Formats: sequence, C-alpha cells, structure tokens
Amino acid sequence: MRLATIRDGGAEIAAVVAGEAVLPVSRINELRGTALRTNLLELLQYGQVPELRDQLTGRPEKETRRLFAGAASRRRVAYAPPYRRPRKIWGIGLNYAAHASDLGETSPIGEPASFMKPDTTIIGVGERIRLPRQSQRTTAEAELGLIVGRRAKDVAEEDAPSVIAGFTTVLDMTAEDILEKNPRFLTRAKSFDTFFSFGPQVVTPDEVGRVKDLEVSTVINGRRHRTNVVSNMMFSPWFLVSFHSKVMTLLPGDVIPTGTPGAVEIRDGDTVACEIDGFETLYNPVEEEKVPNTGPQPHSA
Repeated sequence: MRLATIRDGGAEIAAVVAGEAVLPVSRINELRGTALRTNLLELLQYGQVPELRDQLTGRPEKETRRLFAGAASRRRVAYAPPYRRPRKIWGIGLNYAAHASDLGETSPIGEPASFMKPDTTIIGVGERIRLPRQSQRTTAEAELGLIVGRRAKDVAEEDAPSVIAGFTTVLDMTAEDILEKNPRFLTRAKSFDTFFSFGPQVVTPDEVGRVKDLEVSTVINGRRHRTNVVSNMMFSPWFLVSFHSKVMTLLPGDVIPTGTPGAVEIRDGDTVACEIDGFETLYNPVEEEKVPNTGPQPHSA
C-alpha cells in the first residue's frame, strides 16, 4: 500500500495511491461508513493503517471499483509532505563508508553518528529548498527514510521490522561550511528552514520486499551524482531502529533517515532529487534565500 498526503483546497488530507489513482481516505469513510483518520500522521498514531489496508483488500471486485470510481488521477493531484509535525526526525550521518571518505572524515566505529532535526525544516516534493544567507556551501543528501508505526522502546534488532509502518524518500540538507567551522555546529548546520524534504509517498513494507537490495541515488539536475545499495550501509536500518529505541522511546510518525550514498552541493536554480527503486521520485528546486526588505516603508495617505 502507498500512502500520501494531497492538497485539497487549503487542507492537506491523507490518501491511498494505487497505480494512477489517488483515493482520499475521506472517500473510504463516506462509502464504507468507517471512521478512519483523514490525517496521515493521525492514521499512524491511532494505529489505523492495518484497518485502512483491510478496506482495500479482500473485497469483491465490484466494491473496489465503486470505491475507486471517485478517485483522482495521480497526475492531477498536488502532493504535500506526508505530514508536517512528527515528534522526532532522527538523522544518521556517515552511514556509508564511501560518503565519509568524500568528506575526509572517519566513519563511526561501533555506533552510528546521529542527530536530530526540527519539524520546521520540513518541505514536500516540488517545494523550494532555500539556501540560507549564513552559508556559502549547502549540500543535499538522498536517503531512505523509515517511518515508525508504533510506540517502541528497547527493541531487539530482530524485532525492528515490526516497528516500521513504511519507507519513504528523503532529501536532507546541510550547511557544510558552517559544520566545518566546528563539529558542535551540527544542529545549526542541519536545522535551517526547508532543510528536510520527504515523501511524496510512504510505501508499506509488503510492497518493498528486500530492503537491503534497495538502490538509493542522489541526483542533481537529472544526473546521478552518487548511488549505493542499502546492504552497503555500515549500520542496517534494523540496527538503527534498535539502537535509537534504546536512547529514547520511538513514537508513531517518527522519521529515521538512514544515511546517504553521497552529498552534492546545491546552488540557486538547481533541482535535486532522491531516487530509490520502486519509489516515486522526490525532487526539490533550489533557490537563494531572499533578503528581507528592511528599508523605510511608504506612509499611507
């Protein structure tokens, strides 16, 4: 199952994507008399994703056709980020040895290098990444993102797959020149507005297959900059879930990006993308942050 959030007038509502059809969850409620949450984060928080799946599978073909009769075309909807207020975004640094060598840094040994990002960084597909005036060198990193599906604490690595509701594409931005000044500036370097893009879809595990075989690519202006496979991560997705659940309780909707095969410098006018096998591409145009107009304002008559 593929979940998304689409724009509907001034609202952002949860939907199911099936091929070229996009079906709002509100339509399922209307036709089936269900009480599913129509916000994707709340669907996760209330544990309703399995119920949603039940409404779409194992039904007579006639019922399914009727349900999708009112669906929109995927080509005509506007995606928003899956949601804008997760409780946590746990970023992972230097999880591919090749990326660490790009930066001239030593790969972490024994434990992952992690950091947190605020939800004010969040944008969705097609929204603009704004290059901050404080930075002269900002990079973007394509990553596989894990979406936590249930409350979890002290999870064993072998049980970690049961914690994950789905996977998504991620672009994580860094003001590299700020970070290079001092490693303690990591939070600031990672936390500018528009520095975290994810979506447009959350793909449930049954549609992903072998996670370790997924190929992740950072793409700049249509050109693949760096590609690697999940199996080459130093710390697997399941290790990351287990490790971080022993630091703090994971909650439904928490996002864990798993590290990038390579960062690319982005400039005004670029378009950067994350491509992962079987996922809809996440892309974002890049622009310089506008200088606010602080000059004298005209007096009203």
